[in-house]
Amino acid sequence: MTRLEMFIARMTSQRACIDYAADLTAGMVGPVYELGLGSGRTFDHIRAKVTDRAIFVFDRAVASNPASTPTDQQLLLGDVVDTLPMMLAGDGATVSFAHADLGGHNLEKNDAFARLVSPLIEVMMAPNGVIVSSDMMYFEALEQIGLPDGALEGRAFIYRNSL
Repeated sequence: MTRLEMFIARMTSQRACIDYAADLTAGMVGPVYELGLGSGRTFDHIRAKVTDRAIFVFDRAVASNPASTPTDQQLLLGDVVDTLPMMLAGDGATVSFAHADLGGHNLEKNDAFARLVSPLIEVMMAPNGVIVSSDMMYFEALEQIGLPDGALEGRAFIYRNSL
């Protein structure tokens, strides 16, 4: 697969999974977390799909397109290892839907980071909450669920808090 084909597969899978997670969590009241802003494409898509819940975005710095940059009230800047626990202290396990695209091009580094942040994310997820991730995550209680049509295995992962 060429790099262009891999990019298209990743974007197609992200869109399908975000749409699916938005449907699965429709009617829930907890906030939505976007972990990793990047250029803002997925944040822009999520805010178009989920209009009835607060959305909070976590990243080290803003580098997004101005058309897809969150408001100051939505943005939590800093290391996600520090900012996620701060939000948990205030809100508890209320997150209805989270999207995590925190990795880079180094697969070993991505895996190590996924192992580090998985426990921080897991404790925030509300019952029936769903997380879409670009990397495999390591949860004790959340279960991996099947991907929707249009998503490719290995390009996205979906987990649900079925407790």
